[in-house]
Amino acid sequence: MKNENLVPKVRFKGFSDPWEQRKLFEVTERVTRKNTQLQSTLPLTISAQYGLIDQNTFFDKQVASRDVSGYYLIKNGEFAYNKSYSKGYPVGTIKRLDKYSEGVLSTLYILFKVTNADSQFLVTYFEGNKWYQEVMKRATEGARNHGLLNISPKDFFNMHLFIPVKSEQYKVGSIILKISCLIAANEDKLEQLKTLKKLMMQKIFSQEWRFKGFTDPWEQRKLGDYGNIAMNRRIFKEETSTEGDIPFYKIGTFGKNPDAFISQKRFIEYKSKYPYPKKGDILISASGSIGRTIEYQGENAYYQDSNIVWLNHDERLVNSFLKQFYLIVRWSGLEGSTIKRLYNKNILKTNICVPLVDEQNKIGNFLSKLDSLIAANEDKLNQLKKLKKYLMQNMFV
Repeated sequence: MKNENLVPKVRFKGFSDPWEQRKLFEVTERVTRKNTQLQSTLPLTISAQYGLIDQNTFFDKQVASRDVSGYYLIKNGEFAYNKSYSKGYPVGTIKRLDKYSEGVLSTLYILFKVTNADSQFLVTYFEGNKWYQEVMKRATEGARNHGLLNISPKDFFNMHLFIPVKSEQYKVGSIILKISCLIAANEDKLEQLKTLKKLMMQKIFSQEWRFKGFTDPWEQRKLGDYGNIAMNRRIFKEETSTEGDIPFYKIGTFGKNPDAFISQKRFIEYKSKYPYPKKGDILISASGSIGRTIEYQGENAYYQDSNIVWLNHDERLVNSFLKQFYLIVRWSGLEGSTIKRLYNKNILKTNICVPLVDEQNKIGNFLSKLDSLIAANEDKLNQLKKLKKYLMQNMFV
């Protein structure tokens, strides 16, 4: 009879046998070779994000001049475990050496190589919660009392693993590796896009770079020269409910999910009688995390007065340009102060350097396209991370 606890929820077609409980020493072998001949002078450390990496790079300082002849020598494809835990360091982090052909590690680490399992499967397994729980269970109480979690090599190699047959190990390890590579590639692409956006913002707003055909000088103005500050009419607590027709955004839910609502009747009345943003207007948080912005997309929603405001400006100012300006704005009267509120006067007195409307449109559209690319890549990256999390939770027993 199958042990249902040893059968994962998600499997590749053709696999139905329960996974087996094994001990680590049954599928691996400890490595204790010393670097006595100084075969390597590359000192390594474990990073939860980057794996086994050069200490000089990771810590941004030189450590290679130390005597490393007494260190362990680790070779490509072998694993290392940092048996000590300190604040901020993941308990039980194990990484395989992939970046370099060899390197050296302190003897505080436990090194091993795979003898009877798929290496990539174990890479994936060591990322999962099951391994984390096993390490926590085995960690010695004495070490915890000193602010560290420590585990002896004997206890380490006696820890339990749950593994399938090798052919299934290979498939599981391969699919997680593919998704991990996609995640890494998208993270790199996202970082490049953000760097490009930052660079273009600097060049455009310093007027170092301009679109072809535009030569007129930009005008130095104040935001108040273009209009005034607007906000929705005040909504009192008794006018809201936890459920309803129209979401009411307070400063705490600005840009998030609403936790309060107003009636359709009140919304229609207030929208017709009092100030209300036009589609494309840039809403600003005036308290809390001051200066955060959201582009109003035309949806039915209401916003907390005085805490969420917008500049009701004339046609000389383009919202797509204004949205980008708000990302680099220096609000008048706030620099160097401890003020935690953005008052109307701060906004209206803020300096802005503005080109002609046609150039504003060019700039706004160009930077908006970069924003859309960034948002699309962030969404893709989040979907990949969710997929990996789902598989990690359901492809392992």
